This record gives sequence, structure tokens and C-alpha cells, in this order.
Amino acid sequence: MVFGRSKRGGRKAPAEPVTLKVLVAGGFGVGKTTLVGAVSEIKPLRTEETLTEAGRRFDDTQGVEAKTTTTVAMDFGRITIHDELVLYLFGTPGQDRFWFLWDELASGALGAVVLADTRRLEDSFAAIDYFERRSIPFTVAVNCFDGAERYPAETLREALDLDGEVPVMQCDARQRESARDVLISVVEHAMHTAAQRAAHSPAEA
Repeated sequence: MVFGRSKRGGRKAPAEPVTLKVLVAGGFGVGKTTLVGAVSEIKPLRTEETLTEAGRRFDDTQGVEAKTTTTVAMDFGRITIHDELVLYLFGTPGQDRFWFLWDELASGALGAVVLADTRRLEDSFAAIDYFERRSIPFTVAVNCFDGAERYPAETLREALDLDGEVPVMQCDARQRESARDVLISVVEHAMHTAAQRAAHSPAEA
């Protein structure tokens, strides 16, 4: 690569895009790895291992009996929303025994997606509690599995005991456009939350 001084009147170098970190969280088998893989513009980094009989006593597979692998560290992907904004995606492991990784993954995150499955809605509670306690903005995205019941957003909001400001939406984690819409919702919600916090914080002397 050749470097040199730019000529006067030459074209201005394009600005570097803003890069932001977003977590993709939720219960075991809810579709986190699928969402990251569907939307990532690079080959996603995955840390999946095959489920074993020994591990099944720790991993509740009820409702997702066909699942044969599990994330043991994280999934990683990247998506360019537009020329000035790039999101780095970190999918968290869903099982309780890997929760010690969450604090490291959450460090510096703009916000999060909490994926939910209406067949196992209670599996979302732990992730919701985690982000609420740490004041990390999040969007709840209900992954519409084939054959699963679908409910209005307000019904889901009540069942999950969510604050009225938290976005609730349906998605298909297999579809790029659907996953992208969820991520845009996270960014917009996080920016709105940051603006509200700034407006209510005491002014500096």
C-alpha cells in the first residue's frame, strides 16, 4: 500500500464508520446463532459444540428436542447498517452454566436483543432481568417458530412484565431483513434512551 500527501483540492477521504456493539441474548435454543448467521456480512465466528448425554442433565431441551449443538462461548458477526454505522454482534450462550461469560460480553455494549420463544417464554426472564439490572437498553424479539402460537405485542409485554418503553416485535431469525429490522430497533431504542438520560441528568457546573 502506498501512502502519500493528498493534493490540494483532492477528494476528501471518507470518514470512518461508527462501530457499535450489540448483544444477542435469550434462552437455550431460541435462535441466537441463527440470527447472527442470517444477518452477518462476514462468515460468523461460532463456538458450538455437540450436545452430549452427559450435558443434557444441565441443558433443558424440552421444546427444542431436535437441537444437537450449543454455543459454549459466543457467536460473532458484523453488519453494516449504512456507510456510517457498523454493528458488531455478540451472541451469548443460553445456558446458566455459561453465564460467567456475560459480564465480559456485555462490557461496552450499546444495547441488546432478547430473543424469545412463545413456547418457552419463561426462558427469557433471566436475560431481561440481566439487562434491566445493568440499565442496558434492549429490544424483545419474538422468534416466530413454525407451529408456535403468536400473540399481540401488548400481551407479550404483560407476560414478560416489561416497561412500556421496551420495544416488542416479532421476527424470523432465519431471514436477513427481519433480523436487520430487529437490530435497527435496538440502535434506535438505545439512542432514545441515551437522549432521555442526558436530558434528565444534572447539568455540569
